[in-house]
Amino acid sequence: MVIAGINQLWVSDITYCRIIGRFVYLSFVTDAYSHKILGFHVAETLETIHSLKALEMAINGVDSKKYKIIHHSDRGIQYCSDGYVKLLQDNNILISMTENGDPLENPIAERVNGIIKDEYLNRYHFTTIKEIEEKLNQVVAYYNHERPHMSCGMITPGKVHQENLPVTKKWKTYYRSNKSTVVQ
Repeated sequence: MVIAGINQLWVSDITYCRIIGRFVYLSFVTDAYSHKILGFHVAETLETIHSLKALEMAINGVDSKKYKIIHHSDRGIQYCSDGYVKLLQDNNILISMTENGDPLENPIAERVNGIIKDEYLNRYHFTTIKEIEEKLNQVVAYYNHERPHMSCGMITPGKVHQENLPVTKKWKTYYRSNKSTVVQ
């Protein structure tokens, strides 16, 4: 699939972060074109309600009727749940899921998880979920509006998304298929 602009493909995933004595879970919804994190949420469990909050944040930031959005995720129970599917359908968002759960089938979402954890959150020792929520708000704001991305032609995801700027890939694609779909 060749993505030509914003709000054509959203990718979602969940990752974890350690706080003293346990893990918390981070849900993200990211625009695949601009790489802007559109929705996020921190939770103490993997219950669907928490992934729904990240999706609701993303939906509240865009007029989903103006775009033909595809939502792509793995086949986690959160994304297959009645509530999650209904929220997507109620907002005219098409559903796409990985074939077998291979991270290569959702690479942008996996990359965002890695950047947020490895470049930012893993530097801190959190003791409460409140601490990680506060830091995650700061980190997402920095990631979206201050950190230029090679995938965005060294422009920030927020600027690319806000202005729907054209981007030039600066990396190699090692996985090619004989078919590609252009979404317009």
